[in-house]
Amino acid sequence: RMRFAVLGGAPLDPAIAWLFLGLGLPVLQGYGMTEASPVISVNRTESNVPESVGMPLDNVEVRIAPGGELLARGPSIMKGYWNNPEASAKSLDREGWLHTGDLAEIRDSRIFIRGRLKDVLVLSNGEKLPPQDVELAILGDGAFEQGVLIGEGRPFLTLVAVTQETDEKRLIQRANERLKGFPGYIRVRRVVTIREPWTVENGLLTPTLKVKRERVQEKFRAEIERAYAAGALD
Repeated sequence: RMRFAVLGGAPLDPAIAWLFLGLGLPVLQGYGMTEASPVISVNRTESNVPESVGMPLDNVEVRIAPGGELLARGPSIMKGYWNNPEASAKSLDREGWLHTGDLAEIRDSRIFIRGRLKDVLVLSNGEKLPPQDVELAILGDGAFEQGVLIGEGRPFLTLVAVTQETDEKRLIQRANERLKGFPGYIRVRRVVTIREPWTVENGLLTPTLKVKRERVQEKFRAEIERAYAAGALD
């Protein structure tokens, strides 16, 4: 009988974790990277909050830098990249803190990952958002198979989504239903609909099945520009 399952590598919709918990199978989400050997934190069977990636391992210190980046330090953190001092200096500061590149919050000693620092979108009004949390919420609606938010330097958010639905206004409504718990400026105003799934073969997913955000934007640039030129739909 399976006692528990451990998940890492990509965020899990908490609703799925709660479903398995209800069935008697704890799903323990964790977090780490190769540079940390590789685990930084993980939930425990006796203390599991699926919305988080758990508490740090006993030998790992964590803190949040002023810009919101998660830092980690400890004996399991690398000393540097082999024969690459420049890359090492970018990832490790003089105090030995590993700069993970991930935005996070720490609450009650638990780590909550909010997205990649390099992926943060800044709207034209100055509002900022890490898109991964928002995308994960939207993809909880089965109408959306895959999706990427666009909005850097733009007046509103557009969702590029793989979906078989055709009613854009209805898709916007469904997306925003999933965003009621987010700040008011985080609302989808246009949806660019794509029929063909994004795959490793067509160059839109990495080998670990992560969406290549920049590649998606490049491939569908014309459709995105038309959506912004036409203006927001409410």
